[in-house]
Amino acid sequence: MPSGPYDADAVEEKWQDRWLEAETYAYQGSEVDDPDTAFAIDTPPPTVSGSLHWGHVYGTVLQDIVARFTRMQGEEVFYPFGYDDNGIASERLTESELGIRHQEYERREFQEKCREVCARFEEEFTESMQSFGFSIDWNNTYRTIEPRVQRISQLSFIDLYEQGKEYRKRAPAIWCPECETAISQVETEDDEQDSHFHDIAFDLVDPDAAGQEQFTISTTRPELLPACVAVFIHPDDEENAHLVGEEAEIPLFGQEVEIIEDERVDMETGSGIVMCCTFGDQTDIEWYQAHDLDLRLAIDESGHLTDVAGEYEGLHSSEAREAIVNDLEDDGALLDRWAITHTVNVHERCDTGVEFLVADQWYVEMLDSTDEYLQAGREMDWYPEKMFSRYKHWIEGLQWDWCISRQRSSGIPFPVWYCGDCDEAVMAEKADLPVDPLSDDPPVDACPACGHDEFVPEDDVLDTWATSSLTPLINAGWDWDDDAGEFTMENPELFPMDVRPQGHDIISFWLFHTVVKCYEHTGEVPFDSVMINGMVLDEDRRKMSKSVGNVVTPAAVKAEFPVDAARFWAAGSSIGDDLPYQQKGLRAGEKLMQKLWNASKLVDSLTPEERPDVAESELSALDRWLLAELDQETEFVAEKLENREFSKARDSLRSFFWGTFCDDYLEIAKERVRQEDDVGGSEAPAGQSEASASDDDSAKYTLLTAHKRFLKLFAPVLAHISEEIWQELYANEASHASTTSGEAASDDEFESIHRTAWPEPLGVEADHEAGETAMAVVGALRRYKSERQLPLNAELEQVTVYGDVSGFENDIRNVMHVENLEARSEAPEIESVITGIDLDYSVVGPNYGADVPDIEAGIENGDYDLDGETLSVAGHELGPEEFTVEREQRYSGKGELVETEGALVVVQA
Repeated sequence: MPSGPYDADAVEEKWQDRWLEAETYAYQGSEVDDPDTAFAIDTPPPTVSGSLHWGHVYGTVLQDIVARFTRMQGEEVFYPFGYDDNGIASERLTESELGIRHQEYERREFQEKCREVCARFEEEFTESMQSFGFSIDWNNTYRTIEPRVQRISQLSFIDLYEQGKEYRKRAPAIWCPECETAISQVETEDDEQDSHFHDIAFDLVDPDAAGQEQFTISTTRPELLPACVAVFIHPDDEENAHLVGEEAEIPLFGQEVEIIEDERVDMETGSGIVMCCTFGDQTDIEWYQAHDLDLRLAIDESGHLTDVAGEYEGLHSSEAREAIVNDLEDDGALLDRWAITHTVNVHERCDTGVEFLVADQWYVEMLDSTDEYLQAGREMDWYPEKMFSRYKHWIEGLQWDWCISRQRSSGIPFPVWYCGDCDEAVMAEKADLPVDPLSDDPPVDACPACGHDEFVPEDDVLDTWATSSLTPLINAGWDWDDDAGEFTMENPELFPMDVRPQGHDIISFWLFHTVVKCYEHTGEVPFDSVMINGMVLDEDRRKMSKSVGNVVTPAAVKAEFPVDAARFWAAGSSIGDDLPYQQKGLRAGEKLMQKLWNASKLVDSLTPEERPDVAESELSALDRWLLAELDQETEFVAEKLENREFSKARDSLRSFFWGTFCDDYLEIAKERVRQEDDVGGSEAPAGQSEASASDDDSAKYTLLTAHKRFLKLFAPVLAHISEEIWQELYANEASHASTTSGEAASDDEFESIHRTAWPEPLGVEADHEAGETAMAVVGALRRYKSERQLPLNAELEQVTVYGDVSGFENDIRNVMHVENLEARSEAPEIESVITGIDLDYSVVGPNYGADVPDIEAGIENGDYDLDGETLSVAGHELGPEEFTVEREQRYSGKGELVETEGALVVVQA
């Protein structure tokens, strides 16, 4: 191995390039005979809306650990990559980058501009991802706007339509006035915003019949007054019950509306009397439908008031609000106004408050199948299990079917035309997909319903989630076979996929919609398991935000730390929980890498090129113990990785490697090998039979065996340094095996550690407890010599071990140069001496007041009596809650006592 320090920059770039050139991680689907040996990862395609961020890296590291570990289990891993480059995110990026608006262009022209901008960002994104060495099969990269995916998305639409799971309806839809498109419930989120409550006086049309002239409405949205179509009172509202059946006149706008009772009124909000506007919220929509109310649309697609608003027409809703409030005040109708903070439903893409507009939209019917979708979720393994509750709560809270229409330019077109006379929907033929109705002709010359020969193309596009929810089918090559008249899959072994990794923030977006789509198309759950990662926070556990200035970029991290250090940090997460970005975690990774590098160089210097031929029966007890412990550690790490408990696997392996192997065993083995080499191995050490291997060969064999296994155990996390050391020390073993079997080794081919098998148990038997004690004894004797500045090969005349080290006596004797070693089961003569008594002044002070100094003096002078848990001093008896006793173990026999875990050691130099 190279003599210098580990050069992470050079090594990591070298192996990233080599892995790409050699297609080390390419999926070998043609070699998969048994579907159970294919492991498919349904990777999340990031939206093309900007540059790579640290959250991408974090989530992908966890996916990559799973991919690398699973390859080493002998499975052929399908690990694709995709870009979600259709829809609002890509469109807004294009508008921002080019300083344009999509409304200014024909759809095809604007889409071409989107493709150009997205291609540039995708290239940069790919380079950034490849610089982290992820074991992605870049040959299997897809884009959600590419023709193949457009075909699959349009096939999905047509299939659901033919199943009766889709419908088109003119109805209220959630609308973003900033993006000027309908959106689905899942694309909204709650946002706390400052606002005002307004108490507004409504006049009664017939005050004599009502017995009063006015009543009060409380609202945060006075700009909706022109859209008011009714007033509602709760049936249990006795105070206002007499108003039911009367009519009210809307201030400023003059329309007269009926006062109706309905149980959906919240009596605790405002005055308890509520106006219904078309539309302010979901309840307004329910009232509109339940009571067959008039439709007054006061706000248009861009958030401006319509002609229904009279003199306020053309004002943006926020401007209209202030103008209407001012006019209400001038008319004496504004009774009160006060500041509040309330929850506003906003579009998650742009943080704009949503409106509810009536429009023709396509919907996927979901509310009738929620029990099935919930059961599908139960059939998947959830890592962590607690995340299933989020999925469950989302389904239980669904109020809308899935609106999949978007009034945008960038996206996949609906493959639909409508009869210009009767509005009959005409679907494209499956064989013709993908199509764009704006430029392609319908598949028929005349309407099949009425015979009319003119058609209107659908100009909306599909919601991007309607396509990205198909990723399992996209990856499996789902398609319509026209000859067979059925849907087929090019790679059926990939479906259902084995794991869906994703963030917890898109459970309701991507995961749920994927279950819906794939279940409806195939009748199967789309993946066997779900792995949910948390978000990356800053060091103070705050969400990273550009406005706060706490965003950490991948480029900044790579400039300061090795990639493997970042991987080590990411592996420290508890799956599902948010993880703060802390440099101390990356520095710990760097230190481990240096430890692995240095330990590897030492192993290389101590061992021959060819592994010694040593049978298990010839191994020393200490060597058998180390390999048996390593078997246990290998099993533990594999179990934790299988269960996605990355931090437990990482921390346990690091502790075992650093402590047990490097600090203890490696130092012992070093002394054994060098001592044996110094004497030429001419004599077997005392107590060792001539038939067994030399202590030198046993140690060398164990060093090589353990070290090779450590590299494999570290490989899923420390991907680059493991590969570098593997190629330096062990790759030639595979090459040698190939050449001796008659196969020529190619310079272009190499056996990557990431294509080797995970270590199988050696099955070495050892007394684990006695071995641990023996190692602790050796450690104690090393400290004894070090503290007295004795060389490690200094002879010790007599060592007595009080503890079980059965079978390891020769190892202790030989390694630590002990002339006479005696192991005893009984305890030595040890006296427990009181070295101090500490008072708990929070109890003693209030209890004894002025006598405390006398108590202190008695303890200091030794003028006290301790009987069990009672301390008698200065005329008082103190209980156990008032003091603690400090004790020290003192050995009164010959030699010096050295304490260690599991044993007591007495040394006579």
